[in-house]
This record gives sequence, C-alpha cells and structure tokens, in this order.
Amino acid sequence: MSLEVDQLRMVNLLLSGLSASQNSFYQRKLGGLSKVGDLSEFSEKVPFTRKAELAADQNDHPPYGTNLSRPLINYSRLHQTSGTSGSPMVWLDDPEGWEWVRGNWEWVWQEAGVKPGDSAIFPFSFGPFLGFWAGFESATTLGIRAIPAGGLSSENRIKMMEWLRPEVLCCTPTYGLRLAQIANNPADLGIQKLIVAGEPGGSLPEVRARLEDAWGAEVIDHHGMTEVGPVTVGDLKDPTLLKIKHSSYFCEIINQDEKGVGELVLTTLGRYASPLLRYRTGDLVMPVETEDGFALKGGIIGRVDDMVVVRGVNLYPGAVEEVVRSVPGILEYEVVIEEVNAMSEVRLRVEGAGSADLAQRLQEVFSLRIPVEEVDSGSLERYEMKSKRWKFANV
Repeated sequence: MSLEVDQLRMVNLLLSGLSASQNSFYQRKLGGLSKVGDLSEFSEKVPFTRKAELAADQNDHPPYGTNLSRPLINYSRLHQTSGTSGSPMVWLDDPEGWEWVRGNWEWVWQEAGVKPGDSAIFPFSFGPFLGFWAGFESATTLGIRAIPAGGLSSENRIKMMEWLRPEVLCCTPTYGLRLAQIANNPADLGIQKLIVAGEPGGSLPEVRARLEDAWGAEVIDHHGMTEVGPVTVGDLKDPTLLKIKHSSYFCEIINQDEKGVGELVLTTLGRYASPLLRYRTGDLVMPVETEDGFALKGGIIGRVDDMVVVRGVNLYPGAVEEVVRSVPGILEYEVVIEEVNAMSEVRLRVEGAGSADLAQRLQEVFSLRIPVEEVDSGSLERYEMKSKRWKFANV
C-alpha cells in the first residue's frame, strides 16, 4: 500500500470518526464533512487549526475545551504545552492515543540506533510537558534502561553519569553544552549518543560540532510538540536532515518563500480522542524530497513568530545560533530586539571572549552591522529546558 493511499485511509477514518463523535470543536469546523476522495480535497475543504483558537476554546470551555472526541472519563493522561508562543494549553490522551504517542517515540529511539540493553539518562525535571514522559516510557518498553535525573543539580547529574555510565543523553542542545562546561572531561563519561530536542541546535552544523567535540558522541536531532506528539528524528546518514514519521502525520508546507522555506502543517493520524487537523505548527522548515516522501533540510529553521526583519534581512534564531557557535570563545548569549523609529534593531549580549570576532562573523553572514556587547561571566540566564535567548524590548 502506497503512503498516499494509507494516509488517505487514515484521514477518512479520522473524518468519519469525528462526524460521529461528541467533538464539537471539529464538528463546527468541518461542517458535516466525513470523507474526501483524495488528500488534495482534504487540504481544500478542511480549514487550518491554529493554536490561538485552541487556547480560546479552552478559555471559553475550561479547563479542557471541546476538542475531545470521547467522554472525559476515558482520558487518563494530561500534559501541557510549554507556552513558547502564547498561553500554555492542557492536552488530554486516552490510552489508545497515548499508545500512539509512545509508539512514535519508539520510532525515534529505533531510528537513532539505540538498542535494547542500552541505558539513557534524562537530566531534567519531569514537568507537565509530553516529551519527557513519552521518551521515558517508550524507552522502558523497548528494553532501554531509563535513568531519571530530575530534581538534581547539574553537578549531581554529572556524578550520576560518572557512576552509571549511560550510553545515551537526552536533553536540549543548550543544556548539553552547559553540562559539558561543568564536567571536567565530558568525553570520559561514556556517552555515545546525544538525542537533543526543544531547540533547533541539533541540526545546525556548528552547534552539533560543539556538542560532538565536547562529548565525543554522535548528536541526533528530534522534534515534536505536546499537542501533536513526536514528529521527526535526525537521519544517521545525513545529520542535516530530519526524517518525518509520515505514517503518523499528514504533512503540508505552506507559504514557502523563494528559498523553499515554509510553515509546517500537521494532521495527526492516530490520536483520535484529541486530534489535530491541518494544525499550523509555526515551525519554519525546508522540505527536500526523499524516497519515503520528504524530509526537513536543516531541521527546524525557526518559528513564524520568532523571525525578525532587520533592514530588509530575515533573521531566524537558528541562523543566529549557528553564527554564535562558530566563534569558540562565546560561552552564552542573548539577542535583544528593540523597536527604534518603527524599525527592528538587534544587538547581542555575550559572555566570554570573542565579541569582536562575533561581530565580524555576523556582518559577513547577514550583511548587517549587529552590535555585540560583552557582559560579566554568569550574568546571563542558563537553561535546562528550552532556551529563551531572544528578548523583546520596547524603546
């Protein structure tokens, strides 16, 4: 069965199920649509779903909203979005939906080359976000020894790695670099693979090189969202590509620019109790054709709401990160965006040596003069979770 035929079958199962369910959120949006003849018709007839309308629905129908296809008693898992853009949302799963999420994370482990009997450490507190729980539970199901390291200092997490010597470290790229700074010699800790997520760094050559040099380990990128689940994993043969689990998601790219960069739109093909149809993720990506559909070149390039236009040049967080990490002396940084005379201006604050070199590299890459200010060591925020280095200020 071809991918397109299988996706169409799952799309129609989703549509017919929603038309017969109590999901008033999508019944309002679909207007009685219960079947399509092909995926093009699906894209034509089904409206986009936006995060803002989901958040508004939960606000109007607290606490869970109306995007629930089954009675509330059926739901056994609760997670929460990070609130990176907008207010956090809660997300519910029934056992079937959670099994689908967990299965997608099993695919991540397998594609990353992690085997039963390996051990993986999770050095972060297990809050309400989906990724930690799905990654941890799917690891144990596959026979991967899962080591929880929440509630510990970074120093004690390093000690735990020295003691237990796990083969795999799961964290954000930022925290991987932070742990490497704290460890005396991170390459001696026995880590063979880093699975990184939450930020675009794992697909950026300079960030990946820093992590690989520090840890002496392979870096594998991954991305997903609480409301959609685990979506991609880095290609072991080409680390600049993110492979998509097309059997679980119908993916579209909209509003592509002249370089082919557009917004990723996802339909979940197995999370029937809390579905998303044509969800505008806000993630900017560049699709490239592969044997099994398409992959994402350069990973998640940025977010629609994070892009800043400075004197006609589009600046993405990932692109700035790539330049910063190409300068060896920079330890930490933040980007300050200000509105001056109705125009966006950008400056960087950095810890460590190399501000002049960084300013020159920024000029070379972006053809922009971007001021770089050195600040005292330890004065910039450190991040265990997703970093929030882009600071918006009004002048």
